[in-house]
Amino acid sequence: MRNIVKGQSVRVYLGESDRKGNVPLYEWLVKKAQQEGIAGATVVRGLMSYGSHHTLHSAKLLDLASHLPIIVELIDSEAKMTPFLEMVAPELNEGLITVQAIDMHVFSKG
Repeated sequence: MRNIVKGQSVRVYLGESDRKGNVPLYEWLVKKAQQEGIAGATVVRGLMSYGSHHTLHSAKLLDLASHLPIIVELIDSEAKMTPFLEMVAPELNEGLITVQAIDMHVFSKG
């Protein structure tokens, strides 16, 4: 059975070396999302990027390889994502968050 509901896809763009205390920031975000009941989260590691400082980060450059790009994608309803983002935004010192309205096709055995 398929149920189609409105939702949000949130992408948080970070660097691999960004931290929350002693924990990688991407790991902290996913665990916080799980604690808050967010429907899903995925972490993707990029091979190359640059951001607002226009500094190139690449797996090919050994001296910059520790700051490769990380994208944390979160999926849920707007009602759950808005308060979650308000809670975690103060923990981001640098980076970018994008929010996109989506149709979620939720499949279940019925």
